[in-house]
Amino acid sequence: MIRRSLRIPHRALSAATATGALVAGLLLQTGSASAAPSVEDFWTAERMRAAEPLDVLPVSPGDLNKVKEGVEKLVPPTGLPGTEAFPETGGPWTGGGKVTSTAGRVFFTYQGRQASCSGNAVTSANKSTVLTAGHCVKMDGAWHTNWVFVPEYKDGQAPHGKWTAAKTLSTPQWTATEDINYDVGAAVVNPLDGKKLTDVVGAQGVAFNTGYNKKLYAFGYPAADPYDGSKLIHCSGDSIQDPLLSSDHGLSCDMTGGSSGGPWFQDFDEASGTGLQNSVNSFGYTFLPGFMFGPYFGDDAKNLYEKAQAS
Repeated sequence: MIRRSLRIPHRALSAATATGALVAGLLLQTGSASAAPSVEDFWTAERMRAAEPLDVLPVSPGDLNKVKEGVEKLVPPTGLPGTEAFPETGGPWTGGGKVTSTAGRVFFTYQGRQASCSGNAVTSANKSTVLTAGHCVKMDGAWHTNWVFVPEYKDGQAPHGKWTAAKTLSTPQWTATEDINYDVGAAVVNPLDGKKLTDVVGAQGVAFNTGYNKKLYAFGYPAADPYDGSKLIHCSGDSIQDPLLSSDHGLSCDMTGGSSGGPWFQDFDEASGTGLQNSVNSFGYTFLPGFMFGPYFGDDAKNLYEKAQAS
């Protein structure tokens, strides 16, 4: 997550973000099975270590639209099966469990530079869906290229392989105005060595329209100081609803740039490392250090998930 200025009429407020874009209907072809080997080869250990954490664009509050809410929907986790301190404002995850394999780093080319975010594999009909932030798939009017997901990334190594994107998706709200309330993205990844993603790494559940003020856990691979992107970091605590400009969840958390797109979970079980994903790392205000914010998973996030899993 990176701190950037948020433009507000007659008053300058600053915002920091970790990535964003959500699509409730727009699909973009970013790769194919035939192109997969070249994209995998592009992301060498050296390039992954050197990838820069992605910034988010300044956002005007006048562009923000209220997040549409609807009927609650819960999708349980599937796949592979010590207790951490609660709350936690940012520390390495040592609890093990499924989250270590479902969460990973995202790498892509943005405006000619090699950049990084975070992402997470979720339960889906196609067994190939990754949720991330919207700005981790599209920003400045252009879709990122050379997009790969590296689950359980370890200091330049890809223990479960590099999964290239067949499609990336974002919401109309992010595509049109980069509305931070809809900073959710998704990717459908190609099979690797004849296998589908969640058959290899497992899958977390997802949750939509479940309300605010919950006990939440956030995960990601922050790569900006004081972190270096080599470890899975987590935060946990009692969340709040953003009292300022967005409709987002808020959590006491000091993760930095590169954590964008990493999963937030409700009903998280530390012993098994499983939960229901209900947000992603998105942004933070420079005047409110130590807090991370993540978009509310309402109907548009649900539509994005349904589009992705049906692809």
